[in-house]
Amino acid sequence: MSVVRLRQAAKESVSGLPREFWWLWTSTLINRLGGFVATFLAMYLTVDRGYSAMFAGLVGALHGLGGAVSAVVSGVLTDRLGRRPTLLVSQLSTAITVATLGFVQDPVAIAVVASLVGMTSNASRPAVQAMIADIVPPGDRVRAFALNYWAINLGFAVSAAAAGLIASHGYLTLFLADAGMTLLCAVIVFGKVPESRPEPAVGSLESAPAEEREVGLGTVLRDRRFMAVVALSFLVATLIQQAYVALPIAMGSDGLSSTDFGVAIATNGVLIVAVQIPVTRFLEHRDPAPLLTVSALLTGAGFGLTAFAGSVGMYALAVMVWTIGEIINSPTQMGLVARLSPTHGRGRYQGMYTLSWSLASLVAPLAGGAVMDRFGADALWGASAVVGLVAAGGYVALGRALRSRPAAGRSGGGVGAGADAGAGADAGAATVTAVVAASASVAGAASASASASASAGEVGAASRGGAGAASGAGVPAVGAGSS
Repeated sequence: MSVVRLRQAAKESVSGLPREFWWLWTSTLINRLGGFVATFLAMYLTVDRGYSAMFAGLVGALHGLGGAVSAVVSGVLTDRLGRRPTLLVSQLSTAITVATLGFVQDPVAIAVVASLVGMTSNASRPAVQAMIADIVPPGDRVRAFALNYWAINLGFAVSAAAAGLIASHGYLTLFLADAGMTLLCAVIVFGKVPESRPEPAVGSLESAPAEEREVGLGTVLRDRRFMAVVALSFLVATLIQQAYVALPIAMGSDGLSSTDFGVAIATNGVLIVAVQIPVTRFLEHRDPAPLLTVSALLTGAGFGLTAFAGSVGMYALAVMVWTIGEIINSPTQMGLVARLSPTHGRGRYQGMYTLSWSLASLVAPLAGGAVMDRFGADALWGASAVVGLVAAGGYVALGRALRSRPAAGRSGGGVGAGADAGAGADAGAATVTAVVAASASVAGAASASASASASAGEVGAASRGGAGAASGAGVPAVGAGSS
């Protein structure tokens, strides 16, 4: 492809989006450029402070738990208070808690403050995603979410490299730099990003159109199609989280170092930065269900391929396969969430979607560690391939549900609550729910079929060897579409 055509393609990828989106995008990029603490928290606790890998894992789980709690609460606040106030409060409180985490010494205090950091940092995500849905026209939303996700991964790649240099001057510098960059994000939002929450309908709620009525959490939970999306998102997110929990342990068991893990996992960030935007041009305006089906198959296949890896090159190849699935999944699924969300319920819907990733960051380390401890790494990778197949089947059923009652083509891009869905949509969503509910038992059966190949002591040793590298973890995954 000539330089002229590349330049034209790049121009088409970024043109036509509102100025407010680009300020929000800039805030996201700066936020991820300063995302040092989440990346190096486990290394800080184990190497600098001398705590065990088990304690570091507990702190990571509490960080994820805080994020899970805030996902739903901040979604409600995003609709009630507004996107901008929720985002500002989240960023200011994140700066305070991150700086505090650098000073606390007591292990209990560290655990508590880490949970608060997870809670405050994750609170921005529903607000950012709802704001993108507000200010970007429906036809451009997949591209906008892809650009935002690209900024997250570009920032992560740079911050991961810079954090090591900054940490050489002391980890406190790392915490304070993270807090400072978060404050800069708040300044940008305060000065350049206006409130985007749609005005409530004038007159009685009964006479207002369905998409303009007040939406509660009950409405979200009764929306079967949307909750099917959330459940399937949880399955895919649980797979992706294994890359930052189980993968470094497996590589350590194969005698590979933390540096080797860094090389393998860097393939993820480099590939996303290189191809996310061109691929998104292909994804735009296409039926999301087939794309999500393919993404689930690739994600499961990539992690299944890990069972056959024994060298850095093979591990990197497996990472490339599931990364392609992630590249397809992220903007497509976020665009679908925006499409299914009613105008005045976007915060709650985005909060529930964010919850799927937060719960995955909490469940994946526990489930992955338990399977590896009892059955070995190969059992986990085999079960991951099965879960990918299950998720793909769920997306096929979801596609049928969506086609049986297409989303309304209104400006909000949503379809309202699922309570009035047609019989075909209900049946399709019910099928998805049944498929997702069966995934745990299917994965367990696949795991049980493998023979025990690693003792608890070997896994523990590998965990200590890979703890620092694994700490970068959920940042790109959990941060999908987030600030």
